[in-house]
Amino acid sequence: MFNEFFNIVFKSIKLDSSLYIDKKNYNEASIYFALVIILLVSIISLIPGSVFFQYMNNLIGLNELKGPSFRSVLISSLIVWIIKTGYLYFVGVVLFPSSSTKCSFRKLLITVAYAHSPFIFYIFIIDIKLIYFTFIPYIWYCVALIIGLRNVLNYENYFKPTIISLAPQILLLLYFLSQSFSPNSGMVS
Repeated sequence: MFNEFFNIVFKSIKLDSSLYIDKKNYNEASIYFALVIILLVSIISLIPGSVFFQYMNNLIGLNELKGPSFRSVLISSLIVWIIKTGYLYFVGVVLFPSSSTKCSFRKLLITVAYAHSPFIFYIFIIDIKLIYFTFIPYIWYCVALIIGLRNVLNYENYFKPTIISLAPQILLLLYFLSQSFSPNSGMVS
């Protein structure tokens, strides 16, 4: 059982597409493996968060700035996992399916959790000088999610899953860029 779990995590980190093709990775125990990955990653994500809050405390000189509680991190991780999967299911299965897309919400939920495995590397962010390296596991996660979506939703190429998975980030970036260059922001255009 532990070997199967570590095999799943290792294949996800390796960006091995066979992880998402093999039916044994979506058996009865797979939802528990997915839940463990999400909980493990949310616990590990406390490390860069605490480093950032410690740095901000030292910078500002206040000891009143505290990070989120352990419970709130776990609950919010589970909620975000379900919301993200709901978005991907709606857009990937309902709005823009391929001709051979046959995917259940459960299978997509497990795929999204498996793609979170690269976030395990957050454990190495133990100093504020390393905080910029949080982007590496995030990009790694995005690539793992794109590979997983392509295989689970049976897309022919990587264009659709890339657009579907990165659309929220692109829209958010465009929103912030439009706000920073608006006439009311004080910036010269």
